[in-house]
Amino acid sequence: MEFTKSHDVAELNAAMAGSEVVLAGWIEDLREMGRMTFVTLRDASGRCQIIAKGEAAASLAGMTRQSVVRVSGTIQETRARDFDFEVAAGDITLLAGAVHPLPIDPIGRLRSNIDTRLNHRALDMRDQKTAAVFKVRHRVLQSTRNQLSGRFTEITTPKIIGSASEGGANLFSLEYFGRTAYLAQSPQLYKEQMTIGLERVFEVSSFYRAENSHTGRHLTEFTSIDVESAFMDYTDVMDVLEALVARVCADVAEGCAGELETIGHTAVVPARPFDVVTYQTALEELREEGVSLEFGDDLQDAHLRILGRMHPGFFFLTDWPLKIKPFYIMEKDGEVSRSFDLQYGHLELSSGGTRLHDPAVLKSRLVEQGLDPAQFAEHLKVFGWGMPPHSGWGMGLDRLMAVLTGHDNVREVVLYPRDPDRLLP
Repeated sequence: MEFTKSHDVAELNAAMAGSEVVLAGWIEDLREMGRMTFVTLRDASGRCQIIAKGEAAASLAGMTRQSVVRVSGTIQETRARDFDFEVAAGDITLLAGAVHPLPIDPIGRLRSNIDTRLNHRALDMRDQKTAAVFKVRHRVLQSTRNQLSGRFTEITTPKIIGSASEGGANLFSLEYFGRTAYLAQSPQLYKEQMTIGLERVFEVSSFYRAENSHTGRHLTEFTSIDVESAFMDYTDVMDVLEALVARVCADVAEGCAGELETIGHTAVVPARPFDVVTYQTALEELREEGVSLEFGDDLQDAHLRILGRMHPGFFFLTDWPLKIKPFYIMEKDGEVSRSFDLQYGHLELSSGGTRLHDPAVLKSRLVEQGLDPAQFAEHLKVFGWGMPPHSGWGMGLDRLMAVLTGHDNVREVVLYPRDPDRLLP
């Protein structure tokens, strides 16, 4: 059986009238009109109209919508309003049939709820609104690597680790040849170590957190973009982050106009520089809104929603209290740390800061936070080999994608999301 094709639909145009082509894709629609049958054929690049007569029309008998076919034919002019050309079929071969009815409508005219679509995710990808999201995601990943690769070296760190990477409790454990191992919740310690040789590194990869959170912004498996650089302060890596986000937004606006139109969302093109709001200023702004917090209190979702209304779009929250930041964050002044979060309204996209590079101070901070330095011995020994001052951040790709495509639920922008309730498909 022949199943190759000569062209994608997007490669064809009306100027090719008279050309012989071989197409392959899915039957999106079938309409019999007298002795002719009109077929809407779709592949991943687009759709076109097929006109079938005689034996070609007869071969369509019994075929269902969403069946896979190979069509040999000739491009010709068309009177159809929705197409610039059509293909007169000489031969139509069924490659694979589709059951009827299908569990969801792949055209999207009857859009199922998200759980039903996720249960049939591969079929959901034929819905052009869903497919457009992942074409945008492809562009975001491409743009991210293009932006960072000029100055940073891409690395890949282990996802199966022997100890709690950041001392956190939200870790998945697994049996590893008679020992207990964990799934990494971030590349934090590894990317810090890499600055002693590679100086500036980044990673785009999946990480895991055993948080029993049932919200539209939490997943147990998520994709993170991480950066770490020697000889940069936290304000320097904030600049790196801002430039990356601005570049990604611009690339999506320029290169994904069709996908955004299909999704029904307007491109986010941020103005620079982003607003910078210190933690102390945030407390003062909240106080003016009737919310009284003490220095050292963490900002909850309700507080961030207020701040998000006051600072719409992307903005930095900086200089957080040292006691509510991880053990590896450096002190700035007394109880203040050299740290920041990047927000989009109330949604936290990224967190970062300047790291401790003095092993004695790092051990002290571990003890202060109730952690055993012995559990971090493999990490701490690297600090005796000439650890440079360094800073970095991690950003949730899935949350950024939700912003770029106008979704409230990150499960919409992840192929096969994992949360406390979902382990399949």
